[in-house]
Amino acid sequence: MSIPNKIFTLVLITLILSELFLFYKLPNNWEYALERRSFKVASMLIVSCCIAYSSLVFQTLTNNKILTPSIMGFEAVYLLFQTLIVFVYGDKTFQVIKNSDNFFISIGLMMLFAFLLFILIFKRGKSNMYFLLLIGLVLGTLFGTVSSFLQLVIDPNEFLIIEGQMFASFNKINTDLFWYALAFMILSFIIGFRQIKNLDVIALGKEAAVNLGLDYDKTVKLYLFIIAVLVAVSTALVGPMTFLGILVTNLTYELFKTYKHSILIPACCLVSCIAVLGGQFIVEQVFNFNTTISIIINFVGGIYFMFLLLKAKKI
Repeated sequence: MSIPNKIFTLVLITLILSELFLFYKLPNNWEYALERRSFKVASMLIVSCCIAYSSLVFQTLTNNKILTPSIMGFEAVYLLFQTLIVFVYGDKTFQVIKNSDNFFISIGLMMLFAFLLFILIFKRGKSNMYFLLLIGLVLGTLFGTVSSFLQLVIDPNEFLIIEGQMFASFNKINTDLFWYALAFMILSFIIGFRQIKNLDVIALGKEAAVNLGLDYDKTVKLYLFIIAVLVAVSTALVGPMTFLGILVTNLTYELFKTYKHSILIPACCLVSCIAVLGGQFIVEQVFNFNTTISIIINFVGGIYFMFLLLKAKKI
């Protein structure tokens, strides 16, 4: 099957799943239900595209197909902040900090973390990217450990508040936050797609990219900043979805044997939309909300991640 036909098939599946999610078992008050479902579908599409774009570009920058931006520690920063505010304010957390304030503070902290990390690391030697990954992994582990300790010492009833933030959910999205997230995503995509051909050059490796006249460090910094914005927005909007990036990017690589990011990125966004729409439909219609989409995706993505590791070991 040709690439245009594959893209068309993915678009068709996305549309079918969207229609299925919107109209399956509509209740009597269908107008209200349809409005809620439409908003939820739009939110899923935004989060899917943010995760797909950031994961695929991150793998290009690192030249590694089993890494995702979560290794940088962004999700750990988010969970640490959610744990800290509950630890300080207890069951009065959402009376003190509104959802919109929580959203923007979470994004601000993740962006501040990324900014300090990039400024600190890019002043060093040649192995900037790998040193960046190492520091991000260490700090992410540290933040995760602090979060776990605080969760152990707080009241069990207050822990339920944190637990609601630990797993991605599309049932708690604020309408106002949705529009902010959409604006962040569109702006990031516009900036990123203007230099999308540079990703094809970066995929050749740093030495080849520099020899071809690309300002490698400047381009990498730009895309790392875009990745940080998209990861921060998706995480602050619905919560962490760790293994979704690994799952959808590698499925995209299997489906599309091309190096062109102008094809890979839109295709990855479509694959991600299909995964999220299908996963959320299963959560609501099969499991009756007894689980969350992040648990399903992390389970499937974790198994696929182990498969990729074993496959790479054999090679």
